[in-house]
Amino acid sequence: MSNQMKIYHPLTATPFKRNRSYVELAPCKELCPYIRCYWGTDQSFVQRGNDSAPEIIIPDTCVDIIYDIDEISHTVSGSFYGINDHSFRVSGRTDTGHRTTTFAIRFYAWSAYAMAEDSLRFTMNGYFEVDSLFQWLDTVIRPELSGLKTLQERTSFAERLLCGRLSGVKENKTVDQTIQNILINRGSLEVSDLARESFVSTRQLERLFHEYIGITPKKLSNLIRYQFLWRDLLCETDFDVLNAVHKYGYTDQSHLLREFKRYHSMDMRSARTLAFQDVGNIQDISDR
Repeated sequence: MSNQMKIYHPLTATPFKRNRSYVELAPCKELCPYIRCYWGTDQSFVQRGNDSAPEIIIPDTCVDIIYDIDEISHTVSGSFYGINDHSFRVSGRTDTGHRTTTFAIRFYAWSAYAMAEDSLRFTMNGYFEVDSLFQWLDTVIRPELSGLKTLQERTSFAERLLCGRLSGVKENKTVDQTIQNILINRGSLEVSDLARESFVSTRQLERLFHEYIGITPKKLSNLIRYQFLWRDLLCETDFDVLNAVHKYGYTDQSHLLREFKRYHSMDMRSARTLAFQDVGNIQDISDR
């Protein structure tokens, strides 16, 4: 799995966003094949329900464990969010007047099963209690989060737990090989080709993907292709739609534009404009 992340780094709808409510930290080298990033708040703040407009969440081929820590009531709530195959908008949190912080672990969708205690079947577009899939992690980390005050402290604590789990991760060579093939070919291969190159039937491959990722190989391929396209749109100053049609194996320009809008819920021009509202420097993502 280690070579996959050298060629793939999925992006959110606002990949340049960095503020008091969203900071990203990179994982250590050992966890890079499994974790896209840690994210959360670097300091506590009073959340107001009308602090911000609804935020768009696009399919980034990742899954998240998200903890919200209420520093007034000293309670910690946590959820696991499965892979999404469509975009949606989230509004500000309920206005409690309490000082809160957030800590989250963002896994690649195909690597979460390595750390989970149960199948990821039926997790697509859903959210669940953390302990239903990661009880080993939730039991230890939840009681400590209130006492760990910074994002870096929480990240370091989580990393020690996750690194300790590496010796017992669940691997499936067929799934890993197929993911590698999807990434190398930027999501353009047919499922029959993926199955043939992994020496399994298409039915067997779909069963494995449902079990370990919660999504079909065809749908994951389309999402990965969309993410490669999204990165090109943001990073290439001379981006050309017709070149992208050929590069990623779309039927024609209409097919590309239609699929992008289906996943992003807006056209390419609007998506790019929204992303660059928070831009500091395009080097932030183009060098990765």
